[in-house]
Amino acid sequence: MNRCHTLSLLTAALAAALPLHARALDTAADRSPTELDAVRVQAKQPGARDTQSNSFGSGDWKNTPASISVLDRGLLDRRVVRTLSELADNDASLGDSYAPVGYYQNIAIRGFALDTATGYRFNGLSIAGEQRLALENVQQVEILKGEAGLAAGVIAPGGVINYVGKRPAEVRNVTLGTDAEGSRYAAVDVGHWLTPRIGVRFNAAWDDSHSYIDHADGRRNFYALATDWLIGERAKLEVDANYQTSAQRSASGYQLLGASMLPQHVDRTQMLGYQRWQQPVGIDSTNLSALHTYDFSPAWQSRVSASHSRSVIDDNVAFAYGCYYAEACWDGSVPGNYFAPDGDYDIYDYRSPDDTRRNQQLRAELRGRFATGAVGHQLVLGADYFRRSVDKRRNVNEYVGTGNIHDDAVPQFDPSPLQPGPSVRRVDSRQKALFVLDRMQLADDWQWLAGGRFVRLDERAWDKRGNPERDSRVSRFLPQTALIWSANAQLNLYTSYVRGIALGQEAPFWTSNEGSFLPSVLSRQLEVGAKYAPTDALSLGAALFRISRPFQYAKPDASDYGYTFVQEGQQTHTGLELSARGRIGDALQLTASASVLRARARGTGTPAYEGHPLINVPTTRASVHADYALPFVPGLGVTGGWRYASSNVATADGRVRAPAYSVVDAGLRFRHELHGRALDWNLSVDNVFNRFYWRDTGSSSGDYYLFPGAPRQARLTVTLAL
Repeated sequence: MNRCHTLSLLTAALAAALPLHARALDTAADRSPTELDAVRVQAKQPGARDTQSNSFGSGDWKNTPASISVLDRGLLDRRVVRTLSELADNDASLGDSYAPVGYYQNIAIRGFALDTATGYRFNGLSIAGEQRLALENVQQVEILKGEAGLAAGVIAPGGVINYVGKRPAEVRNVTLGTDAEGSRYAAVDVGHWLTPRIGVRFNAAWDDSHSYIDHADGRRNFYALATDWLIGERAKLEVDANYQTSAQRSASGYQLLGASMLPQHVDRTQMLGYQRWQQPVGIDSTNLSALHTYDFSPAWQSRVSASHSRSVIDDNVAFAYGCYYAEACWDGSVPGNYFAPDGDYDIYDYRSPDDTRRNQQLRAELRGRFATGAVGHQLVLGADYFRRSVDKRRNVNEYVGTGNIHDDAVPQFDPSPLQPGPSVRRVDSRQKALFVLDRMQLADDWQWLAGGRFVRLDERAWDKRGNPERDSRVSRFLPQTALIWSANAQLNLYTSYVRGIALGQEAPFWTSNEGSFLPSVLSRQLEVGAKYAPTDALSLGAALFRISRPFQYAKPDASDYGYTFVQEGQQTHTGLELSARGRIGDALQLTASASVLRARARGTGTPAYEGHPLINVPTTRASVHADYALPFVPGLGVTGGWRYASSNVATADGRVRAPAYSVVDAGLRFRHELHGRALDWNLSVDNVFNRFYWRDTGSSSGDYYLFPGAPRQARLTVTLAL
């Protein structure tokens, strides 16, 4: 594969485009200005927009008794963040959890993998997590860490990622980009108030990416539209829609050799199992959402919101997995669901077209303020309906040959002649919920929050041929409470208790009860924390938490398979998180976080699985990103970052660990004017010293994979304000 370094393409594109921009400026000068005073009507709607997707209702960062971090648009631009895995690099509480290059990715918060059905949100409403989540139309990313039962109902206890969309504004930007591999990127961001009451914002991106992994080049087209309609003096309607299509070959992960050794001397530019007939993975996604707010009075407001999210995946991969057909594994001495001790691995022709996931949600809320005697109340009452469906065709998953991780070129084999079967409904899940939360101001210094969510889950599942497999009904009340003490104007201390519920996991195919789902599990979280804002521009946070839930794992036994997937014992994650975000002085911006996490299983009935860190949960993580404006050159700044993770357990018995790593990032930014228009240059270099490391030991369908971190990556973007 030729790796052309085509920074000149960017220069040529700019040279061709800038004269056009100059002519556009002359035309724009003749336009009549927008009546900005009328736009201020939007600001007269107090509380009309609460973007935080959290379990404690409305409230600013300091008055929210939970650990929440916000990654703003400026940070995303400076770091040139394009994928979910790159987003996770900017917060120490986050980590990859099966995040292949070329496929949709998932992350973990506080050591728990997010639920792709309910863990990802756009403007507070659920979206299908099985999509390549675009960031061009996102103003900021909010990360709610920990249990989120009131916010999301049935959900894994790790937390929620909420993407806050850009709203209409007077903006006209075009961005061009490239990287050291020769990728080409273009994006536009255009907003305008058509009338004093109707505004629009359009974002689009076209990405022709050249991956550092051979044969993993891809393309992506993205379009998004946001509109605001100020209906009279009291009502407002916000509508968001976006569509994305992408195609890229997916890179398989490595596995332990013989279930006991890390692969050595790995070439991270090689695509395991690559076959010339292997088609790209195609992912098409559509997300729609609407929010209507109405102010009955300055104290009472209604909010009605709805969303529809659909992702269609054409999954095609020459998948590297296990060693069932390799000579070294024939005698059964090596588990077949790992690579062979000598590095051999099986290659499967895997095809699953039209894999369709749909999320639909409808929510109605009433928010108000009142007082009972000396006690002030901020009340939230609401009802929520959520439906999730999964349609899949019977996939092809056939062995075609064997390769080795040290092959200079992967051997080529014929694809399977089999074809996928018809599409059938696999999962139909419906949640109905009622929720209430009361924030009580007991005195000038104390707030007490109390509430809960009653949720009813009805879920049906079918096998690959459409035969009924499971019909489950769960009803639970999930309470939560918190206490906040305002020690002074800058410091708040809090403690909170939350209960949640998550669906049981599915047994892997290599266990005696393959395909069966375990019962739903209840989780509990206790958290104490402090939030300190020494200035309006800087926030410091600390949180100590403990999350527990039943442990689900493949238990070794005397069955013919050797394992049975069970729910036994307790899984507990205890941790400390520290964060600092904001501006220090006039020149320095800082985004820093650190996490110490102790994840253990107890009472499992398998002593070898207890007393050590759980898989893919490093004990210590840290992330620092700084931006310093150089005083001697106006508009010029340097950026630098450091990421660290301690050793990462890769086997259930804790005997094998991926080593600790630290990665250094750097960059430059420069802002100046061209014909009176702002021009921003951003150069970022990730992994400056080209360090090799294992970034992920996450799991998928019960199997564990190893993904190496990317080598040195240099990216350049140029943004021109038109």
